[in-house]
Amino acid sequence: MTPFGEKLRELRAARNMSLKAMAAALDVSPAYLSALEHGKRGQPTYIFVQRTIAFFNIIWDEAEELMRLAQLSNPRVVIDTAGLSPRATELANRLARQVSRLDEDQLAALLERLPREGG
Repeated sequence: MTPFGEKLRELRAARNMSLKAMAAALDVSPAYLSALEHGKRGQPTYIFVQRTIAFFNIIWDEAEELMRLAQLSNPRVVIDTAGLSPRATELANRLARQVSRLDEDQLAALLERLPREGG
């Protein structure tokens, strides 16, 4: 599941809405919406995120947060370390190999160490 997919599912659950009903309202197939929630689809388009924001009547900070989560929700990340230091390449490779073994506390600790997007 991606950060955007997790938030999308939370929004849907909070409104007690079925996947099928939400998909119809957003003009997408239930299969697409399910795949998006489960991280089986790539990053959602800007237009889809805007439709979601409008559908759920999300404003200000919450809308910005949903956009941020969408930008951080590509389930197939490629890190290009060409031209960076050997340590950067090592870090990218080690993280790629070990990310699936990290528990939620370890992931949270690593995320805390990194600056937020735009920061």
